[in-house]
Amino acid sequence: MKRIILLVSLCLGMLAGMAQTAPTLEEVTGSTFRATRINGVNPLADGQHYAQISADGKRIVKYSFKTGEEVGVIFDVETARDHTLKRVEGYIMSPKEDKILIQTNTVPIYRHSFTAEYYIYTVKNNTLTPLSDGGPQQVPLFSPDGNLIAFVRDNNLHLVKLLFDNSESQVTTDGKFNEVLNGIPDWVNEEEFGYARAFDFSADSKMLAYIRFDEREVPQFSFPLYKGLVPEQQQYADYPGAYTYKYPVAGMKNSVPTVHTFDIKSRVTRQMQVPLDADGYIPRIQFTSNADGLAIMTLNRHQNRLDIYMGNPRSTVCKLIIREEAPQYIKTAAYDQIQFYPENIALQSERDGYNHLYWYTLGGNLVRQVTSGEYEVTNFLGWDAKTGAFYYESNEGSPLRTAVYKIDAKGRKSCLTPEKGVNSAIFSTSFGHFMNTYSNLHTPFVVTLRDNTGKTLKTLEDNKALKEKLAKRTVGQKELISVPMPDGTELNGWMVKPADFSASKKYPVIMYQYSGPGSQEVKDSWSIGFCRDGGLLESYWADQGFIVVCVDGRGTGGRGAAFEKCTYLNLGIQESKDQVETALWLGSQSYVDKNNIGIWGWSYGGFNTLMSMSEGRPVFKAGVAVAAPTSWKYYDTVYTERFMRTPKENGEGYEQGSAMAHADKLSGELLLIHGMADDNVHFRNFAEYTEALVQAGKQFDQQVYTNRNHSIFGGKTRHHLFTRVTKHFEEQLK
Repeated sequence: MKRIILLVSLCLGMLAGMAQTAPTLEEVTGSTFRATRINGVNPLADGQHYAQISADGKRIVKYSFKTGEEVGVIFDVETARDHTLKRVEGYIMSPKEDKILIQTNTVPIYRHSFTAEYYIYTVKNNTLTPLSDGGPQQVPLFSPDGNLIAFVRDNNLHLVKLLFDNSESQVTTDGKFNEVLNGIPDWVNEEEFGYARAFDFSADSKMLAYIRFDEREVPQFSFPLYKGLVPEQQQYADYPGAYTYKYPVAGMKNSVPTVHTFDIKSRVTRQMQVPLDADGYIPRIQFTSNADGLAIMTLNRHQNRLDIYMGNPRSTVCKLIIREEAPQYIKTAAYDQIQFYPENIALQSERDGYNHLYWYTLGGNLVRQVTSGEYEVTNFLGWDAKTGAFYYESNEGSPLRTAVYKIDAKGRKSCLTPEKGVNSAIFSTSFGHFMNTYSNLHTPFVVTLRDNTGKTLKTLEDNKALKEKLAKRTVGQKELISVPMPDGTELNGWMVKPADFSASKKYPVIMYQYSGPGSQEVKDSWSIGFCRDGGLLESYWADQGFIVVCVDGRGTGGRGAAFEKCTYLNLGIQESKDQVETALWLGSQSYVDKNNIGIWGWSYGGFNTLMSMSEGRPVFKAGVAVAAPTSWKYYDTVYTERFMRTPKENGEGYEQGSAMAHADKLSGELLLIHGMADDNVHFRNFAEYTEALVQAGKQFDQQVYTNRNHSIFGGKTRHHLFTRVTKHFEEQLK
């Protein structure tokens, strides 16, 4: 009998060892189950190859666009002469690809900006020389002839002449932190217009154009810094410090931008005569292939009028060639993805209600609308001058999916990626081949090489190892859903159920959302969920007994201008109503415990969490708001006024769209989380809102992170944060 009991115990032990387990929170917040992608692809000028930094960061490798095979090494830390480099953190190829700027010792500044030390690598003789001995540089750029490199240091433009023994000269001298920036944008322009370099060379390499930002009249903001850990800042060991920078909140004064040109030979600086409203923006400048054509893009403060001027860099005269207007605002794609060709301009516009591609002459005359229909062009990939074909990505067929399309010179359209899901492409410079990255809700990224008819030539990555790893673990059931609103509108969503889901049970629900204008969390993509990793965090929560749901309400993107812009001047009202209606719909499902529904979000999602919990209908038992704006009066000019105009113009909208104003209506157990060094959504939002809750007699919980910015990461911070969030929902919804 003892022997039988022993055998049974051993068998049960073996079965227990073989039982599948769910990913742990440590694995979720780490990289244990992160899908592999192919990043840093740089198409080369020959039209047949691309370059990429090796996994160990020591080489720049050349690959074939046709076979995916390694065909050579462009740079190798181990064999290059005259240097002390340890790894490559980034690189910039010269136009002729005979020289490369190698980036190292990178130090982040804001979202897009950073300083680094650059070395000039000469391919022919395998040597490295410092770009400059004067200190770290920002945003270096080769001239079109490859003989000059311009960069910014300490808010001033510098120029290095490679044909004159790398002699360095200073182009501007008035740059100063918190006062004047030359060739780089200030905080708000960088953050909200999404760029870090504000200068360009003329096609003949004789002129340099740059935007000068005068921010002396912009109010400044400070936040404290402590010694902290990971990283530890010893300079604050005895007394705390502070970081002070210029940050214009809604309705306040912005920096004043002006465009200047610098004649490299004569060293003459001129100011361009570009018409600009006194409070307008210049989100981009770019030289065309015509050396006398400097394209200057301007926006009025409301951002509903985009003017494209063509300026002569020597005469400084500017001529308006295109004016794009919208009832609400111009989407950033109009100037972010604009492309200039020798005779034409490719411009995106929502003038017919959906984002589409338009083809102009270089003089600004409309040739034709390239794409049309009730779908959106999501990314313009380029125009092939040899064949006249346009390549782009769009969500034709479903706002949940994207594919790569080609429209030939005769207007015939073909889909190059028939797989259902989300596709994105990087084309060779000849447009003969492209690298496609594909995924859907249940398929991790598949990276393939294809020819320009869409024929697959080789699969570079299929994430087989990840799929095998996940197959051995317990993961939630993912599905796309459609949620009806009372007015008949259908909202798109996804749901993650426990692996052992039973329709006869009732489950508590955690709703996740972002909800910001033009955002899109719901797609038929592997990149769903907060961590963009196949919903792994959500799967972890499902394993704890929750159903996790995400629904894109009105105001989000992918469904045309009317759907996206219906929240204009009234942020937070429709978005919160849609989340409340979603919770009510979920509560009517037989498998949902309607008395235990929670909601959470980060940034705008945190704001909408607060608005949804204060909407007036107490459907949420608990919520978590991370890094949440609590009053749009505290947020920056460019973003806020794009959707709300100024507080003076839209006082009621600011009042109704403020979580502060609705603090007395908060219903449910709230956990607030914020980083004290958040340069984007200031800790002020947290401090003022908690005071409003205190004075309204509302109890809440809070978690503050020392020295952490808007992303709240570093060391064990993310794991701590999600442990805290999980504990909150476990305690309040079960």
